[in-house]
Amino acid sequence: MLVDVNDRVKAGQVLVELDVSKFSDQVTRSRASLAAAQAQQAQATATVQEAQATLARFEEVSRLSGGKVPSATELDTARASVDRALASVASARANVAVAQATLSTDETNRSKASIRSPIDGVVLSRSLDPGNAVAASLQAVTLFSVAESLTQLQLEASIDEADVGSVKVGQRATFTVSAYPSRSYPATIRRVAFGSTTTNNVVTYVATLDVDNSDLSLRPGMTAVATIVTIDRNDVLLVPNTALRFSPSAQATAAKGSAGSSILSSMLPRRPGGSRAKVAGTESKAPGVRRIWVLRDGQAVAVTVTTGISDGRMTEVPGEGLSAGMAIITEQRSAGAAP
Repeated sequence: MLVDVNDRVKAGQVLVELDVSKFSDQVTRSRASLAAAQAQQAQATATVQEAQATLARFEEVSRLSGGKVPSATELDTARASVDRALASVASARANVAVAQATLSTDETNRSKASIRSPIDGVVLSRSLDPGNAVAASLQAVTLFSVAESLTQLQLEASIDEADVGSVKVGQRATFTVSAYPSRSYPATIRRVAFGSTTTNNVVTYVATLDVDNSDLSLRPGMTAVATIVTIDRNDVLLVPNTALRFSPSAQATAAKGSAGSSILSSMLPRRPGGSRAKVAGTESKAPGVRRIWVLRDGQAVAVTVTTGISDGRMTEVPGEGLSAGMAIITEQRSAGAAP
């Protein structure tokens, strides 16, 4: 093991070396086989030269003797010896090629005993220790996990099917991680998957966000909570969503007409601890005509507004008769409740 977790590596750097004893023996045996094949080729070549020389001498004697000697059988035998010698040379050359291929294969296997990094990066994890046996199978064995660059990360966010229609490539987003709960990280959406993922009958779509991690504060595998900005409005009036749900009760309406009383006294705000729990985002985010109640001269007055976008807690309410700082009624106390 030549590297460990968090080490920086370069492309081509050796990460781990396997035991090469068996591979080295195979290379030695292949080299010996190649040398033997080359020797057989040299021997076959010499035999060809000898047979050709013998045939040439017989042909010369036959020419000088007018064909009397040697006999035709001897000439045929000499010619056959040349052909056999040539065939032996071809066979020896083929054996040399086979031996060279075997040697090349064994040398390649030995070279693969050194596992090298394919990229420049940082070692994130390793799955073995010195002395472990590594067995090849149908699935490749993971020895190391190497990250190319930790300064540029990707965040995979699960988008609910009800919201995926509003999520587009290029939108801005922010997210937080448990390690730094008070810090908000910026991100940009790069891709929104068309394929869905179903978990416990909940359908979600994975959005990939690009994250700048120049300070290396983020680490791979962290769990993040992301907020994606789908619509942005500036310089608009907002009201709490509780004001859109508020409607005065019949008792409060009757109390309004009683002498010396005011609806203000029956609709004082309740203590925060006694307020009814509300879940953000339960209201419809679609624009529409709604009614809110405001305080004017100590009296509750209904104002019709056209709602705009909502973040689940506050809603945009463009309309006439509204101004910043106006008192909005969100709850009322029941008649006769103690202060």
